[in-house]
Formats: sequence, C-alpha cells, structure tokens
Amino acid sequence: MPTIYPFTAIVGQERMKRALILNAVSPRIGGVLIRGERGTAKSTAARALAALLPQVKVISQCRFGCDPERSHTWCTECRERADQDVELRTTPFVNLPVSATEDRVVGTLDIEKAIQKGERHFEPGVLAAANRGLLYIDEVNLLDDHVVDLLLDSAAMGMNIVEREGISFSHPARFILVGTMNPEEGDLRPQLLDRFALSVDIHGIRSPQERVFIMERNLAFEGEPEGFRQQWIDKEQEISAQIERARKLVGQVKYTRRDLLSIAALSASLNVDGHRSDLVILKAARAHAAFEGRRQVTERDIALAAELAFPHRIKRGPFDQADIGFDELQERIEQLQGASAPMEERQPGSEQQEVDEKKKP
Repeated sequence: MPTIYPFTAIVGQERMKRALILNAVSPRIGGVLIRGERGTAKSTAARALAALLPQVKVISQCRFGCDPERSHTWCTECRERADQDVELRTTPFVNLPVSATEDRVVGTLDIEKAIQKGERHFEPGVLAAANRGLLYIDEVNLLDDHVVDLLLDSAAMGMNIVEREGISFSHPARFILVGTMNPEEGDLRPQLLDRFALSVDIHGIRSPQERVFIMERNLAFEGEPEGFRQQWIDKEQEISAQIERARKLVGQVKYTRRDLLSIAALSASLNVDGHRSDLVILKAARAHAAFEGRRQVTERDIALAAELAFPHRIKRGPFDQADIGFDELQERIEQLQGASAPMEERQPGSEQQEVDEKKKP
C-alpha cells in the first residue's frame, strides 16, 4: 500500500481541513464539497484524512462492516446470523469513479437466483464498501445527477435499501462524503449543491514563503515517503486521538435555546432558503466543541460552523462579495444574541396572543 501524504503536513487551507475534521468527528453532519482550482491539495487532503481515522469495531465476517453496538442498523445478513463476533478494521477509503452507474453504487440483487433457487443474493456496491469510512468523489460535478442524488440520500439516511421484484436487502451506509470539483468545469445544480452540508472554496496560496514550504515538503515526500511521514507521525497520532475522543464526546455536547435562536436568526438575516443550514450549523458547532474537548457550544463554534455552511447557500448578485468571513459572522451573532435575549423568554403562541389582545375592544 502506498504511503499517504500526512494530513498535518498540508500547508494552509485551514477551512478545508476544519470541514474535513468536523465530518470525521460527526459523519451525520452530511459531508463536504470542496471547490477550487487545480493543484490545491483537494484530493490529497481527503486521502490524508482517511489515513488519520481510527480503526472501527465491526461484526466479524460482515461484508458491510456493521457496528456491533448499533443493532438497529445491522444489515439483513447480520440480523439473520446467530454469531456476532467482533473485530477491528481499518477505516475504508473508497474512490467513486465518475463513470459509476446506479447498480455500481447501490449494489444489485440476483433476481434469477431468487426465482430459480429461492435464495436471496446481494452483490454489494460502493455504498457497502464505504460504510463507516470515507467516500471520495473527484469531479463530482461531472457525475450523473441521479447518482449524486442516490449518494446524498444514503448519506442522509445512513441506510441503503435495495428492492427488486418484491425482494429487498438493506445494509448500513454511514460514511464521510467528500466531493471535490473545479468550478471552471461546470457547477452542480442548486438542489444538489444544497444537499452537501458544508462547502469550502479554496484557492492557491499567494504567500511566497508558504509556497516554498509546499515545494520543500512535496520534494521531501517524493524522495523518501516513509521517512517524511515518520517526521509527522507524532502530530498525526495526536490529531487521530483527538478525533477519536471527540466522537465519544459529541453526543454529550449541550446547547441552549439561545444558541438555537442565534443560528435561526443568522440564517434568516442572510436570506438563506430552507432550514437545512440551521441543522447543519448546530451539528457542526457541536462537533467543533467536541473536537476541542468541550461539552458546551459557544458563539465561536457557531460562527466557525456557519462559515462552512453558508458559502453555497447564500444568494449573491454579480457584484456581491464572494465570501463571508469568521469575524463578520461572529459580530453578527453577537448582535443577534443581544436582540434575541427578550425573545428567549417568550413562549410559542405568544405572538398570536398579542394579536388577539389588540383586537379586543
């Protein structure tokens, strides 16, 4: 197996790295779309993240890597099997080719064998291979829209259900979805764009000093890959352990009603359509708090999450600013929290009550 370039050795691109780490902590966030010009370490970062992820406990001999602690998500085969021994497996990294068909993605049921022999036979697809791992799609904008839809649906549901001629088979499909694309080659439809939880627009680094670092590190890696990786192994193990701790902690991270009001008001003030961004920001904020070892969401967590959730959802005119920064978001959150403090005390239905009171003679 070829040596993977270390995640911690990537120069700059902090937003991209943060988006990837948050999804590693909490795959239920819903994936990340990385948009940028060629040669900006998009695919390098995705592969490097997969190498960082800790091993996972799975049911022995399971083709789908079912989690022994989540019996309600087990595949059809594990539910029917008597023995469920446990083993450790390396987190899978699956690269989806642009030419992938629906059957290649979801898997196929052998109808002929079912009719002739009365046996249910399921041939796993990409979703099965990627379960509890990282599914990487390079040039996602060139993939068939229907296939992208299937992938996003499975990522949201955490399950893949295949039904043919009255025969069904299900298996878990919970994975970190990472899509990359070059906007110069066309964009995704807005409906599909919104389905990616987080989005990052990256550009080549302009600082000459940092560009020198990139050259030096890449030349060192090409000359002696394993030796270069050993130089970064301590940092790699540190961040890997941090992700593992955060995964256990994220479910305990608390948030207040005021936090929810801040998120809702922030989305409304930026004219964001729908409610998906609100949920994404909350999940990402909790993941960020867990990654830093905290059990309470803060304004900073919300602002950092919003910085990743809004870029592909804010409507912009041709002369509007192309990006919204962390400082601007945090300032806006502070203003909104000050304005929303009195609202926090109000109970649902209070507005209608005020209207009724005004109508009284």
